[in-house]
Amino acid sequence: MGCFPLKFRNTRNAQVLASIPGQQLDEYDVIVVGSGAAGMTAALTAKKRGLNVVVLEKSEYFGGSTARSGGAIWLPNNSVILDAGVPDSPEQAAIYLSQVVGPDVPIERQQAFLEQGPKMLDFVMDNSPLRFRFLKNYSDYYPNLPGGLDIGRSIEPVQVDANRLGTEKHKINRPYISIPSATVIYSSDYKWLSLAGVNIKGLATAFKCTMAALKAAALGQKPLTMGAGLTAGLRLGLMDAEVPVWFNSPLVDLAQDGDGISGVVIEQNGVRCTIRARKGVIIGSGGFEHNAEMRNEYQQQPINTSWTVGSKDNTGDGIRAGAKIGAALNLMDDSWWGPTIPVPGEPYFCLSERSLPGGLFVNKHGKRFVNEAGPYCEVVHIMYKQDRSDDGSEIPIWMIVDQKYRNRYFFKDVPGRFPIPKLWYESGVVKRAKSLQELAQDIKVPADTLQATVIRFNGHAKNGLDEDFGRGNNMHDRFYTDPAVKPNPCLAPLEKGPFYAFKMVPGDLGTKGGIVTDAKARAMRSDGTVIKGLWAAGNASSAVMGNSYAGPGSTLGPAMTFGYIAANNIADS
Repeated sequence: MGCFPLKFRNTRNAQVLASIPGQQLDEYDVIVVGSGAAGMTAALTAKKRGLNVVVLEKSEYFGGSTARSGGAIWLPNNSVILDAGVPDSPEQAAIYLSQVVGPDVPIERQQAFLEQGPKMLDFVMDNSPLRFRFLKNYSDYYPNLPGGLDIGRSIEPVQVDANRLGTEKHKINRPYISIPSATVIYSSDYKWLSLAGVNIKGLATAFKCTMAALKAAALGQKPLTMGAGLTAGLRLGLMDAEVPVWFNSPLVDLAQDGDGISGVVIEQNGVRCTIRARKGVIIGSGGFEHNAEMRNEYQQQPINTSWTVGSKDNTGDGIRAGAKIGAALNLMDDSWWGPTIPVPGEPYFCLSERSLPGGLFVNKHGKRFVNEAGPYCEVVHIMYKQDRSDDGSEIPIWMIVDQKYRNRYFFKDVPGRFPIPKLWYESGVVKRAKSLQELAQDIKVPADTLQATVIRFNGHAKNGLDEDFGRGNNMHDRFYTDPAVKPNPCLAPLEKGPFYAFKMVPGDLGTKGGIVTDAKARAMRSDGTVIKGLWAAGNASSAVMGNSYAGPGSTLGPAMTFGYIAANNIADS
């Protein structure tokens, strides 16, 4: 029996389907598993190259973790940043990327990303309603490395009207960053919105976001930005190209023909069935962040599936199916990490809060151990590195701030001077005390050490130089900061009680380990041979970023690029 989209499942028999033009549904040239940025870019490319393609989506929503994200795309030398006057070059980008990822990622894969990324973006803009804008001054994460850019290389999607999706506007996966319905917010706005209570540009940004929403409402539009906007634009491209997306169709297995892949086995309404792929299968099904068994097998403890903001349906289906037929796996111990507050209901992945002046991180000994404003992936790597000690776990760690910090800045969605939700206190993720000594008792760290740590930090803040960890010494650190604070906008003393401690754990945007692929996105065995008929992209594949993170959008840029590469390679074969 063939597999059919669920809207046809209740027809009297499959012969009805066979009589509908274009509904020969049990065989395609290309099958794409997953409807995130990698999968939809791959499907759009395959269709425009003249191939018959279908997208299989596990859940009832499309977009995966892409729809939940900030939507930034790190893509050196793309036409958008070049038009904006960014002084990038292929040589400069290659030097920087090689410095960031090191020798563990084959140079051929790095080159494929850098060479094909700009072509992918132009293709997407030519074949979808998506347009992009430069994320000005959101620097590369290591701007001081050779080839790094203070001004940045990242872009984000221009708003898309959800109404163009028709009934599917309700099928976009929910973002993890809650956006008030009365605003239109871009990723670049968050820097200033966190300062809206103390900075004229922050206030102006809040006004701009509100006015943009009012304008859209007057035009009858429902604007989507960030990851939701990116997802909607790609889906509109697929709709215009008449590429079907089958919802509620999880991957169960890969079908084999000799030593190659001939299709997929999926499940619909409890029934398993096989779809044949004449030319190839592209796995873009995301990572395994919500698979506790896999995380416990591959990743360092402590780890918890409740600490990730990745899509809840990302349980490693494509990775496991690939491994089952002999695909090599790599980077399974790593993720797109970030310090995260395990807020009840859904964790909060911290961005601006840890860079703003007037806060610091301490371990269980009451000591600082990291540049709090550093790249979020690196901060968690350091959290785990220091956790490998003989005297018990160093996780969770605590972010300490004073009342002046709380009066000035948003924390998550709580404005300055507004009370922190009672549930946060009841769950133990926040502690509040009149003095540092009392706070130390509450979070079970040595009071004398915590006091000494804060005194030393305050001295650094007043001098504007973090002598221990160099916080604020580059443009990345200074992006989410308060320009009114001098001499270093990352640093301010903690002096005014009461004091607060926020529990921090190693959260993530998703896992970054998966199927090993070559420069053509072909799945590889451990002996270096290619698995015929199988390609992979996005978080289902081993990341081209290796154990590092080059800049904002280092997940989505490669995901879309290698989806594009995979489809073109199939079309060319």
